Amino acid sequence: MNCADILKRMKLAANPANVAGMARYGIVAKKVYGMSTPALKKLAREIGKDHALAQQLRTTEILEARVLAGLVDEPDRVSERQMERWVKDFDSWAVCDGTCLNLFRKTPFAHRKCREWSSRREEFVKRGGFTLMACLAVHDKGAPDGTFLAFLPLIQREAVDERNFVKKAVNWALRQIGKRNRRLNRAAIKTAEAIQRLDSRSARWIAADALRELRSQAVQRRLKG
Repeated sequence: MNCADILKRMKLAANPANVAGMARYGIVAKKVYGMSTPALKKLAREIGKDHALAQQLRTTEILEARVLAGLVDEPDRVSERQMERWVKDFDSWAVCDGTCLNLFRKTPFAHRKCREWSSRREEFVKRGGFTLMACLAVHDKGAPDGTFLAFLPLIQREAVDERNFVKKAVNWALRQIGKRNRRLNRAAIKTAEAIQRLDSRSARWIAADALRELRSQAVQRRLKG
């Protein structure tokens, strides 16, 4: 299946009602067809892994094609240069989060990009750094606690960023790290308490939301078990 055929299928599957609903959740792009995530994943399974095709899909202005690129690309063929090129054109949380979850977290550069991107000014580049932290906290089972403990000062530092898509990713990273095990839970709670004392509306929201979950009976019971 070539790029032109895929784009035709996407256009035929267009759903204007879904487009309006996606916009309400902040999912916007120059061109959106309204394909659901399950439909995109089904299409990705039909296509299989294809690094060259992923590059073609990524150059389009179509949101679904750009998300699909992250689903079909081959992680072991992704270069650091490609990651830098792609992160610069993140223009919605859907493309950012989908690419980080489905592709970037599986590369050998993921941990370094968490640190680098969390320091960048661009909204979706910074979000990408914290999204990667959250994804790695869930999926990188072999990473040592020290890896995630080193992320906590970065989370505290950026908790004062008032931009919606940044603060939500900072919160997401903090919560996922704190749900990984008991040691990290205690460290994440301590970080959230420090964030709560910062003179920032964003920081107060991040801390309150994270502490609510990290101290919850459900999380504590699971970690003790």
